[in-house]
Amino acid sequence: MRARIYQPAKTAMSSGTAKTHHWVLEFAPASPREVDPLMGWTSSDDMNSQVHLSFETLEAAKDYAAENGIDAIIMQPKKRKPNIRARGYGENFATDRRGAWTH
Repeated sequence: MRARIYQPAKTAMSSGTAKTHHWVLEFAPASPREVDPLMGWTSSDDMNSQVHLSFETLEAAKDYAAENGIDAIIMQPKKRKPNIRARGYGENFATDRRGAWTH
């Protein structure tokens, strides 16, 4: 059984990093999806594709995979560079601003 362990990325709809600090173990699909000819739905007979296990740490996810004989690939996250401005949000409304105030 193959799986991957990764840390989820932030959603595109938010600027925060909530729900990105845990690790997820997700199984690789064992069989391809098929299209139902009557309804047009896609389906699969692979039940492991529905399993997503969440762990607090990477070590806990590795230990679980090792105990259960799961061949896991670990995908390290790409960290963002912090966007910290010298004067913060208040700089947008500063009275001593030198340049033109534009959005």
